[in-house]
Amino acid sequence: MNIARRPFGISLIAAALSLTSSTFVLAQSQPTPGGTLNMLVQPEPPSLMLGLNQLGPTQFAASKIYQSLLTYGPDLKPLPSLAQSWTISPDGLTYAFVLQKDVKWHDGKPFTSADVVFSTDKFLREVHPRTRALMNQRVESVKADGDDKVIFKLKQPFNAFISAFEVSTMPMIPKHIYEGTNYRTNPANNTPVGTGPFMLKEWKRGSYIHLVKNPNYFKPGLPYLDEIYLLVIPDAASRAVAFERGTVDVLRGGDIENFEVRRLEKLPDVVSTRAGWEMFAPPLWLQMNLRKPPLGNKKVRQAIMHAMDRHFIVKNIFFNVGKVATGPITSPTLYYDKNVPTYKYDMALAKKILAQAGIKPGDYSIRVLPIPYGSVWDRMGEYVKQQMEQLGFKVTLDTTDPAGWAKKVSEWDFDMTMTFQYAYGDPAIGTSRNYISANIIKGTPFANNHGYSNPEIDRLFEAAPVVQSADARQRMYSEIQRILVDDVAAGYLTELQYVTLHKKKVRNLITTGIGLNETLDTVWIAK
Repeated sequence: MNIARRPFGISLIAAALSLTSSTFVLAQSQPTPGGTLNMLVQPEPPSLMLGLNQLGPTQFAASKIYQSLLTYGPDLKPLPSLAQSWTISPDGLTYAFVLQKDVKWHDGKPFTSADVVFSTDKFLREVHPRTRALMNQRVESVKADGDDKVIFKLKQPFNAFISAFEVSTMPMIPKHIYEGTNYRTNPANNTPVGTGPFMLKEWKRGSYIHLVKNPNYFKPGLPYLDEIYLLVIPDAASRAVAFERGTVDVLRGGDIENFEVRRLEKLPDVVSTRAGWEMFAPPLWLQMNLRKPPLGNKKVRQAIMHAMDRHFIVKNIFFNVGKVATGPITSPTLYYDKNVPTYKYDMALAKKILAQAGIKPGDYSIRVLPIPYGSVWDRMGEYVKQQMEQLGFKVTLDTTDPAGWAKKVSEWDFDMTMTFQYAYGDPAIGTSRNYISANIIKGTPFANNHGYSNPEIDRLFEAAPVVQSADARQRMYSEIQRILVDDVAAGYLTELQYVTLHKKKVRNLITTGIGLNETLDTVWIAK
């Protein structure tokens, strides 16, 4: 080798490598169409018909199939989805939405304003626990103005209404398939038809849900991905191994144990984020059936709160991914107030309160229904059982699958259960449904299933979203939090937090405040 020429040769090689690297970086900074995204769905949802089922796994999987008029940024401000624009009248009573052009259902039928009117004023008003309450209390009428415009008239100003068009709250349902049918038994519930970027190709129960690209999606050039597999892997440890081995590209919060999160997020090809939960910010609470003695006794519920060590729960069950809750509204949410009654962990005090109330715990058998979402929730069930037994109650665990859990809760067939519910950006939408008397409706989950009824709470939840003064709204919501915590309308345990892990090759994954419940139409895979 001619030594004198080495620097030149090296510089050429370096230049070539630099050029190649720059070209690679440039190429990888641009979205690349095609590819398969492998994710998990945990647990397997009972249905993908989002209008009828709003369990978390259903929302996650079906939000690629169905869409709503709006979506929301990390700041919770509305963004276009099936509506390209919208206006709100100065008096706050009229909301007018202009629809996107050339939108088609997956079966090729055009999506029009008639579908919006049917979805919101007929279908969801009848079957959807949140939207039914919203429509019946707040909305005077929904009317089409031509094929591409829809006008909502409210009974009175309702500031939170613009936050109500997230896909799980207002999914658009095809009128031509459901009108005149029994919505709950329509065979199309097994073959969902939406307007979203992905269509259901196959659902092999117990193994996977296979979604494929909608070739007629209304956004030109999207989605980038060809297909999405949502894999069903029941065991948390196996899900972590699948991620390490590259079988899956994404781990949603809750897919694996929190102690595994700390290990996996340190891997060199992994990106970790807590973004994408701004819209939901869910509290975990102990739901007690107030119809069942002695749980209808406020003193008993206060004693139970003193028997729950919430710091222990955050540290040892959720491995510090979360924080102690102070009430029904979580700290990232509008109108949160930390200055509410507190319940310190004090088992002796809890027993003293029961005795003062004249309650002999040994006279009661309590059936605890754990939420069937994996081992962390199994541990929560065991913890609640253990603490209740320390109080002296006889306790049994009533385990079931997600569909069974939803049925038992909706039929009020439980004594105690743990649940978490999404905040949906405003307590008028995500919180009030759990406490207003009008939402004590048998047959639907995620309503006031525990049977709490307080005329003052009904009045405040009715009045707060209507007043124009932000300070007055805050005072009302602060009073709501004070009353609900003092009543122990539910046992507020922790504010849940979630970590999303994904491989670096997965780009553009979290783009809005609804995170992985987004359509994922702009997600792409670096080659």
